[in-house]
Amino acid sequence: MRAASLLAKGLSQSEVARRVGVHRQSVSKWAAELEAKGRAGLKKAGRAGRKPRLSAEQISQIKHGLKRGPRALGYETSLWTANRVAYLIEQQSGVRYHPGHVWRLLRQLGWSCQRPAGRVLERDEKAIARWKQVRWPKLKQGRAARPDPSFHRRERA
Repeated sequence: MRAASLLAKGLSQSEVARRVGVHRQSVSKWAAELEAKGRAGLKKAGRAGRKPRLSAEQISQIKHGLKRGPRALGYETSLWTANRVAYLIEQQSGVRYHPGHVWRLLRQLGWSCQRPAGRVLERDEKAIARWKQVRWPKLKQGRAARPDPSFHRRERA
């Protein structure tokens, strides 16, 4: 509606797009709709984008499958990968998702990408604590004591 007001004032479509923060093509569509049907035509904007491929019931089934974990599908580990989620979606709904696009659905469901922290089996916690308490402070002190080489200029002969 703000764009309609600006167009009515005689501003160019490009200027309206800048002020409203949208693409000029959107303003062009709105201007055509405004001219054809008036302000009432702008109020009845249809949904943006393509219709969802999954119904609410299918999404609920997928959410339940995700909570059960990958082991329920026969995988050896309990980590979800994009390929595994794509397989789950296809098994639950019959809809094929490319593994590279699975993240959109996961984000919609409130899931986030997390990588397991790799830890060495031979990890020595005492040695790590000692290094943090003794060695690291000495390294930090030594770094501060050294002059920054960028401040030294060599004089030309």
